[in-house]
Amino acid sequence: MGVVKTSARPSRRAPHPADAACVRADAALVRAFDLLGKRWIGVVLGTLSGGPAGFRTLARGVDGISDSMLADRLRELCDAGLVTRNVAEGPPLSVTYALTDAGRALLPALEQITRWSEHYLPR
Repeated sequence: MGVVKTSARPSRRAPHPADAACVRADAALVRAFDLLGKRWIGVVLGTLSGGPAGFRTLARGVDGISDSMLADRLRELCDAGLVTRNVAEGPPLSVTYALTDAGRALLPALEQITRWSEHYLPR
């Protein structure tokens, strides 16, 4: 076997103007998927696409999610500005969750991901 020599000198290539744009795009995708890549987030958003819903309605609509996980995901979505939590005073206390404009803006992307998944990912 022969020995392969490598140079320890750094590359002298000048940065390409598109490199900065790629880094920004990569960072944006990482930020987006840090939230959207969490289990149940897309399903909760999709369930809320039908309009505002209470906690019990969401729990029934998202098959398999525990109450504590649903509460965590709703809190994260509220913190991210994708969902609002509305409390109506009075007996009984009523809490509903609804998509914000930012949350509704995600729906076409989620629909595209759903179509892509149905076409390219095996069941």
